Amino acid sequence: MPDREFYPNAPAVLVAVEARHPESPDLDASQQSELKRLLADVLPLPQPVTSQSITHLPPADPVVSERTAPRFATRDQATAVTFNSQAVVVETTSHKGFEELCELLRVAVRARQQVAPVEGLMRLGLRYIDEVRVPDLAGGPQDWDEWVDSSLLGPIPLAASLGLVPEQWQGLTVFDRGEGRKLILRFGPREGFAVAPGGPLQRAVPSPGPFFLLDIDSFWTPTGEVPEFAEDAIMRACEELHEPVWGLFEALITDRLRKEVLRND
Repeated sequence: MPDREFYPNAPAVLVAVEARHPESPDLDASQQSELKRLLADVLPLPQPVTSQSITHLPPADPVVSERTAPRFATRDQATAVTFNSQAVVVETTSHKGFEELCELLRVAVRARQQVAPVEGLMRLGLRYIDEVRVPDLAGGPQDWDEWVDSSLLGPIPLAASLGLVPEQWQGLTVFDRGEGRKLILRFGPREGFAVAPGGPLQRAVPSPGPFFLLDIDSFWTPTGEVPEFAEDAIMRACEELHEPVWGLFEALITDRLRKEVLRND
């Protein structure tokens, strides 16, 4: 594993990893109690999640059904794991490093397989949502060229030569890494928040204002035989998904951003 700098003022506002499996029955009360026991040391707070679906088969009236999935959170409510009928999902708004995220995923997968084993890994996804905020954008959005790589500016240099003043732009690039692995980059300047405060996960809330979105989604789906839902294999696959995320983020930011923002406590 290469050396990776940990930035004291990293811009990640949400990091999530999802290990998807075939549809499974909802966990019953005794299974949820066992999950709670297994996770009590790291995720002591039960926070069940309820979702609704609507079925409409005319001429009958629409039928609304609810499903509740077990979810367990840390005491600061910044990190949680959800066990729904199709996936184990780890989410945090207080990212302290990839290794810690992986360890929590390992604990969650192990608990799921002890309580109610599932039969295969259908998809593995790793997502980083970054709000890059800087001290001053006196000239407006076009001043992002001091903080992020010029490849993220799109037509902005051309617009300036035409006397056009940009207010916003957005981009999306899909990279095919082969063998069922892809990486999606969404980017562009925004106002406010990419991850709204007041959601189920607590987050540090800066003053609302301009930020540059870097949303990197790295995922894998099997192209042949579906592998077992095994923790060691999932950990190795997660590491493979993370490597281009780390490299891409480093390539997309400038030294000025590192020195003046990310390395500040």
